[in-house]
Amino acid sequence: MEKQNVLVPMLLVASCFGSAVCVQAQENGPDVTVFKVTVNMVQLDVAVTDKKGNYVTRLSPFDFAIYEDGIPQKIATFGEENEAPRKLDEYKPGEDKPTLARSSSAHGHRNKGSSPGGFATATPEQLASLVAGASVFILFDTSNYMYRGFVFAQDAIAEFVRSLQSPARVAFYSYSRNFSRASLLTPERSQVIHAIRTTVAGDDAALYNSLLMTLKDAAKLSGRKVVVVFSNGPDNASAVGPEDVRELAQTEGIPIYMISTQEARLDPISTAIFERVSASTGGKVYFAKNWKEQQDAFASIRDDLAHLYSLSYYPQPNPNRGWRSISVKLVGQELKGYHIRTRSGYRPKAVRLIEQIKPAA
Repeated sequence: MEKQNVLVPMLLVASCFGSAVCVQAQENGPDVTVFKVTVNMVQLDVAVTDKKGNYVTRLSPFDFAIYEDGIPQKIATFGEENEAPRKLDEYKPGEDKPTLARSSSAHGHRNKGSSPGGFATATPEQLASLVAGASVFILFDTSNYMYRGFVFAQDAIAEFVRSLQSPARVAFYSYSRNFSRASLLTPERSQVIHAIRTTVAGDDAALYNSLLMTLKDAAKLSGRKVVVVFSNGPDNASAVGPEDVRELAQTEGIPIYMISTQEARLDPISTAIFERVSASTGGKVYFAKNWKEQQDAFASIRDDLAHLYSLSYYPQPNPNRGWRSISVKLVGQELKGYHIRTRSGYRPKAVRLIEQIKPAA
């Protein structure tokens, strides 16, 4: 029986996020060869602050413009703070978003803009994968660098876990030379805190090995996820480098927040690495000299997670199969002067192409 091959335009796969979209071709004939190409949304966590560092809330999708390698993108979904991202037909220019309960003291802003480039449509299945809140992975340094103030560090992490109100789940990992998944993702705070209290310090530090494995665990999940690292700074036992870690986090869209107990001036190499990794992934870095500053750092991370905008898009046609830069801008004169923080780019994954033979209808 003669077969007919149907050619389908190739679509590049971007950062893995959301449910897959299948594209298929059909044609009359004895048999039809169907090609399916997996296409995923690129998801961004975006923080917007004013000149004083206060969070800017109540922006709408019409206030944002996204560019990939300079190419304008169409926003597919949008959400603020810990609400689940919504379809764009729920937002209209010149109108407020649906009323939401808020307890933020940050400055507010009401939308007055117009669409910068249109919106793409997200399916119900894709929206279902964009869960509210974030899954938080905590990675704790239990190397021999942490002997001093170890109990205070445990206290600060435990208080951070207790204070988290809306993430779907929390995981607690620890590392020295070896990597330990002390508490897998769970909504049970008591389980995580018990794992924190049972850690002990000792051995060399393999930070980047452990951070890479943490990111790989987080990358298996859909929805928002972040990694929070508590470290004394130096790494003397890893087989992978920080650039491998940074690129994976950027490609998977996972912000990395880093708290170092080492004064920046005492370890300039780790300081530069921590700043580069956190900034390029959309996270933050803190250098805490004492227990109080550790607590303040965790409180700042908690506030940051509670004030992020969630945006997603399907990449427009782009011949670049290597590193792609991402730029997010605010639209309108009244929004100039605000600062945006998000990941700086990603590397597209290989195209997954599935061929199936189906009888003609």
